Amino acid sequence: MVEAQATGRYVRTSVQKAGLVLDVIRGRDVNHALAALRFARKRVAKHIEKVLRSAIANAQQKDGFSGDVEQLVVSACYANEGPSVKRVRPAPMGRAFQIVKRMAHLTVHVRERVAAAPVETVTDDEPATETETPVRARKRAARKPVVKRNAKTAKKTTKSRH
Repeated sequence: MVEAQATGRYVRTSVQKAGLVLDVIRGRDVNHALAALRFARKRVAKHIEKVLRSAIANAQQKDGFSGDVEQLVVSACYANEGPSVKRVRPAPMGRAFQIVKRMAHLTVHVRERVAAAPVETVTDDEPATETETPVRARKRAARKPVVKRNAKTAKKTTKSRH
């Protein structure tokens, strides 16, 4: 199984904003991830797309790669904090406000999809191992939780003025 990664460093965006877009592509195959990034409305999506394409190219260069890009999946992607550039903005009455221009390091990991193992099916001949029958378990799960109310808050109190 081939794994590859790529990192885009010093991207002019905050880690939080990049994380929103990275959450969209995590776990997807690379074609769906590229399509999602192409139509994302965030500016950082273009930078993430470049890093993802670089990770795909890195995977293709590794020994043992099957040659099928369709089998690649985004296994992990994250944004780490880069250096911050601090600037000063003049404010009224001789004061000054500090502006922090943040940077992020974007990392994308891709790997080949693992072939699915055959799934064993359970026949009806085997007895259930649970102590509860399936019908009783469904009924218990369908019940609404009991809400206890305080007697003091349930009463309406009216005070009369004399």
